[in-house]
Amino acid sequence: MAETLKARLLDSDRRGAVVEDLNGLVDAEVANKSGLSGGIVKTGYGALKKVKPGIVPEAIDKMLDEFVDQLEPFWATYTTEATGDFGTFLGTRPHEASEALLTVTDRRAERSSRAAITSIYGKLRPKAQENVVDALPGLGAVIEKHARV
Repeated sequence: MAETLKARLLDSDRRGAVVEDLNGLVDAEVANKSGLSGGIVKTGYGALKKVKPGIVPEAIDKMLDEFVDQLEPFWATYTTEATGDFGTFLGTRPHEASEALLTVTDRRAERSSRAAITSIYGKLRPKAQENVVDALPGLGAVIEKHARV
């Protein structure tokens, strides 16, 4: 049986590199946004990073366990089907995968005591599913890179 994502990605020797790569993915996804909605995302992301420098990798690290829990069933199915790459696999289930990941950020936003962060999240949330769907191939690549080491 294939090793779980939890065992691979949350290992103390690997976790920092996973967080770093996911932070790079978020930065790249935001940088690639265009148009009016892209400008809103870029502005919100920039504002979030100004509220507290280092907040993005810190947030990724804090939510990583929950993200991995949400991705675990997808990984289990993927490893039994063994076709293509994990990013493509997630892309064939865009609604299901994006909603699973957004349950984590929604729960975190609801529990946050920082008004500025909840306000920014509330403004970005309506387009969040579209943005997460766009990021699924890159997310899958990062996950697979670290899970297959």
